[in-house]
Amino acid sequence: MEDNRKEQERAELHRTIWNIANNLRGSVDGWDFKQYVLGMLFYRYISENITAYINAGEWAAGRPEFNYAKISDAEAEKIREDLVEAKGFFILPSELFENVRARAKNDENLNETLERVFRNIEASAQGTESEPDFKGLFDDLDVNSNKLGSTVAKRNEKLAQLLDSIAEMKLGDYKDNTIDAFGDAYEYLMGMYASNAGKSGGEYYTPQEVSELLTRLTLVGKTEVNKVYDPACGSGSLLLKFAKILGKDNVRLGFFGQEINITTYNLCRINMFLHDIDYDKFNIALGDTLTDPKHRDNEPFEAIVSNPPYSISWKGDSDPILINDPRFAPAGVLAPKSKADLAFIMHCLAWLAANGTAAIVCFPGVMYRGGAEKKIRQYLIDNNYIDCIIQLPDNLFYGTSIATCIMVLKKSKRDNSTLFIDASKEFVKATNNNKLTQKNIETILNAFKDRKDIEYLAKLVPNSKIAEQDYNLSVSTYVEKEDTREKIDITALNAEIKRIVAREQVLRYEIDKIIAEIEVE
Repeated sequence: MEDNRKEQERAELHRTIWNIANNLRGSVDGWDFKQYVLGMLFYRYISENITAYINAGEWAAGRPEFNYAKISDAEAEKIREDLVEAKGFFILPSELFENVRARAKNDENLNETLERVFRNIEASAQGTESEPDFKGLFDDLDVNSNKLGSTVAKRNEKLAQLLDSIAEMKLGDYKDNTIDAFGDAYEYLMGMYASNAGKSGGEYYTPQEVSELLTRLTLVGKTEVNKVYDPACGSGSLLLKFAKILGKDNVRLGFFGQEINITTYNLCRINMFLHDIDYDKFNIALGDTLTDPKHRDNEPFEAIVSNPPYSISWKGDSDPILINDPRFAPAGVLAPKSKADLAFIMHCLAWLAANGTAAIVCFPGVMYRGGAEKKIRQYLIDNNYIDCIIQLPDNLFYGTSIATCIMVLKKSKRDNSTLFIDASKEFVKATNNNKLTQKNIETILNAFKDRKDIEYLAKLVPNSKIAEQDYNLSVSTYVEKEDTREKIDITALNAEIKRIVAREQVLRYEIDKIIAEIEVE
């Protein structure tokens, strides 16, 4: 019954978002539209979040009639300092989403009002511990963009419409786990535009089921972890899977990630708030992880998950400093300049805790190509850092049909072998893409946990045998594929042919006899 209600609420939510998309279509293209909806969704969320937080305190103190949205700005100023310390930000009652929306239709300067509100929210965190988490969060929501309309009046009309639409989204009562609805709205928007945005700089949006598989691989045997990290975190969906699967309080020291794209970096920070991760429990940084890593003071990490960009260029050996970087130096060689894939692997390994697990999505080429990449694979195998390689089905990701792999890294293994899992057939056909079901995920996880040979699915290979195969890590080298062609019994077939030929002889004799009789007559 509960599942039913959840699905109905989700369908309603998706329908609302789709309607907003249709209403705004033509004025804002898909990708920009997403920023507007997310920006407004975020504004509504933090307004409701801070209101609920203050109201709960007042109600508990015996003032059930109290409503933060109804008090004066002057009265609210008295609790500014305490609120910034507790929540990381502050919003005046007059600048709350519900109050700005109520005045929107009659506000000729709505664009200026919103711009001021967003600036004030960011400014409330200035000079405090939460400043980096709020700085520039509303930058992508340009209330003066021509895409909204050619005149101020037209732009304000669209903005008022957007406020109304966001307000009408059924996100449930705040206390009744609003966070799931906000998070779901976010994920739906990401999925809706992932295919539109397609591929950008080798990046692909990670489907929820793949995120779940990666997360569960790093959590085998654990009910909590100290810190989780993603060196190419995008919008943060992989990090947030840990909050969903473990519960956010079981990621004790928080969520860490780095992202090179400023828009996606902003979305990731918004996503943390939308999933109710407090400002002091996440640290998302902007920059190039390979050449300018921002979390040296936070490593090592007990769980690392990532879907880094595939085969992108990086400085490699054109920068003489990198070969001496403690993350890359142990392999004695750098990943090729045109293919940074294994540089991400080396980075993850360097920052992995001794008791930790890293699960990273890889393009298949890194498993078998020669040159520097082979030398890095040799380093990983000879030092027994690769725990498992999983071949995934093709067509799982938006924007590419290529069959990717997962590389699982560990620093403390119990055996000197590597497990290979062929999960290429573990999927169901969905509309445009293949999809992992819960059953598929369980099959892969069980094979991963059992760590033994399973015909056509898994093979535990001694590292010495991998060395004999020239350090080729392609799953197909080690796991035999099932021959689904019809099996033919040659002996039985020959006997059948013999019988047919004999029968043919009899028939021929009978026919000749009949013809002879006819001719006699």
